[in-house]
Amino acid sequence: MESGILYLIPTTLGESDITSVIPEQVRRIAASLDTFIVEHPKTARHFLKQIGTDSPLQELTLLTLDEHTKPAQLTELLKPLLEGKNVGLLSEAGCPAVADPGASLVKLAHEKNIKVVPLVGPSSILLALMASGLNGQRFAFHGYLPADRQERVKKILELEVESRKLDQTQLFIETPYRNLQLFESLIQTCDIHTRLCIGTDITLASESIITKTISEWRKTPPEIHKKPSIFLLYS
Repeated sequence: MESGILYLIPTTLGESDITSVIPEQVRRIAASLDTFIVEHPKTARHFLKQIGTDSPLQELTLLTLDEHTKPAQLTELLKPLLEGKNVGLLSEAGCPAVADPGASLVKLAHEKNIKVVPLVGPSSILLALMASGLNGQRFAFHGYLPADRQERVKKILELEVESRKLDQTQLFIETPYRNLQLFESLIQTCDIHTRLCIGTDITLASESIITKTISEWRKTPPEIHKKPSIFLLYS
């Protein structure tokens, strides 16, 4: 039996008009599916309700894949695909498998010779990089920096040195309620000439993507408390 297709379906990055950020073809493919692998069923249902699935919402099969999913459970998640059913992978991160636990499932899908099809949608990483004015030829995404202040400062110094040495833009994120602690560490640690871009609420009506030197940020702190943000550093 031929395996089904694993579609990597991008989601919105917040409460926004779905038609403005998710292409029609992606919405059409997502609507045709009745089985999904998701990080959080509640938010997945909200997204799929906006999509307008061909099957009634209550009849959809939602399988959970999150940070608690054990490697041994991944094979079970692929079972519908191995039986020939097309399945959609949804993420809380916008694009599946990028800074997302779905990457482990995609890896296994390739090992099982399952076709993987990525669909177009919003990536806060790429959108922020595009709008930052920083180096888009060489860049690295580091996920979350350490929560401990001393470890965070140490990591920031390492990233700044690496940026200067490799001519590389450094990208990282933080839990929204700790945005201000990260910002304070950045402006207290980095060279005054280092450039910092902060992208907040990307693709939403309240979107803000601003690049300034550390010296300039010290004079005009951003309003980013509890707002989804991404940080880009270039020295």
